Amino acid sequence: MDWIKALAAAPLNELTRTELVLPQQANHYGTLFGPEALAMLGKTAYLAAARFSQQSVVMAASRGIEFLAPVAIGSLLHFHARVVRLGRSSMTVDVRAALDAAPGTRPQEVLRASFEMVAVDANGRPVPLAPRDDALAPAALNDQVL
Repeated sequence: MDWIKALAAAPLNELTRTELVLPQQANHYGTLFGPEALAMLGKTAYLAAARFSQQSVVMAASRGIEFLAPVAIGSLLHFHARVVRLGRSSMTVDVRAALDAAPGTRPQEVLRASFEMVAVDANGRPVPLAPRDDALAPAALNDQVL
């Protein structure tokens, strides 16, 4: 059960996850197809924002998308997302991805992007952010940089 304790100890504004690059996600060069990479980055941003806010969220914008190196089929990609800014109903989530490193080597960053995520109600309308009590007090949510 140590992994459960580690999960509970992770900062609420951060999330990590891993994906395996499969052949159906590749382009004709045998590397990760750009739109598939964008989907992985966006999914990671969504998971981080939803975990942090405990609210329904949608993506409003993506910025600074960078494909830093090709990612081969069979690669393990480690994603790290961090909520870096809070507004009234929106938050900015930075996402980075690195290739799994061989023993004795450093991971290589291959993807990065920033996403604007917005908390919404059942009708898809923006609502004020109300992160969990143990995340941040709602009074602190005025374009706060985390």
